Amino acid sequence: MNWKILVFAVVAMSIAVNQSVVAGEHEVEHNNAIVLAMFGTTVEPALAGLLNIKEKIEKSYPDTAVRIAFTSNIIRHIWQKRAADSAYLKEHPGVPFEILHAQGPLATIANLQDAGYDSIVVQPTHIAPAEEFLDLSSYVHALSSIETIKAKFKPFHKLVIGRPMLGTFGTAHPHGDDITTAVAAMKEDADRAGKAGAALVYMGHGNDYFPSGGSYLQFQHEMNKAYPDVLTVIGTVEGYPAFDQVLAALQDAGVKKVVIRAFMIVAGDHAKNDMAGPDEDSWKSMLENAGIEVIPYLHGLGENTNVADIFVRHAADAAKDAGIVLK
Repeated sequence: MNWKILVFAVVAMSIAVNQSVVAGEHEVEHNNAIVLAMFGTTVEPALAGLLNIKEKIEKSYPDTAVRIAFTSNIIRHIWQKRAADSAYLKEHPGVPFEILHAQGPLATIANLQDAGYDSIVVQPTHIAPAEEFLDLSSYVHALSSIETIKAKFKPFHKLVIGRPMLGTFGTAHPHGDDITTAVAAMKEDADRAGKAGAALVYMGHGNDYFPSGGSYLQFQHEMNKAYPDVLTVIGTVEGYPAFDQVLAALQDAGVKKVVIRAFMIVAGDHAKNDMAGPDEDSWKSMLENAGIEVIPYLHGLGENTNVADIFVRHAADAAKDAGIVLK
């Protein structure tokens, strides 16, 4: 009889120890952070779109650290030179420290991890799931896959990436729903063009090596369904659909006036030069040469409150899917 009591005692003690370990694991405090990964811009007024998104995220999660990362090596190097230029700093006192000293996503994530943040959401401000988004996803997945002999020494508890504006592919968050949300956020553009009696032309970035045009064309289709009184046409600087397709669509519809806007988070060099610049190969010049009046709207999509909210929600979705509690 005594051996039965002994066995029962050992089992009970084992259960108690296991519960204590589990409870101890649950008591581990995971520090959360968000990395806002952006291509970046060197145009000071264009920073408004980036900073608006960051401000929105900070207001939504005031107890969560939020850091900016620029994915473009060239843009980061330009800001580094400016940060060391006393004359530039004197002329541009409003440029935030975090822009002047912006790092790449790898360095930003590493610095957060070194500071004790082990649950990180990387939220890109990309438009479509194309080259830049896929590269960033590779960084995140590689870092999150790091294993250690002892689990407690893993650098990250959770490291995940959010969706771009027009979504990505999968069943958890259908990209068609994300496109519908983006269309609703663009109502102000349709209204602006409608009041001007003009068509609405978007200039996206695009890619010569990745078929991001599919997302753009689905967005265009949904815009024309949602706002049938205003013709919306979208093209890209690189890849398909190109300017020639934009011009052909406008001419087929007999359009004589357009409001043109960069379908990009910032109104940077592409917006100022490729879209609305004075050179003969800018979209504005080529449209005017075709007899179409052009009204440029030089504001990045990030300045649109509804667009900024999209990125807040996508970061929230990524956190929720991974079991990260943002506060």
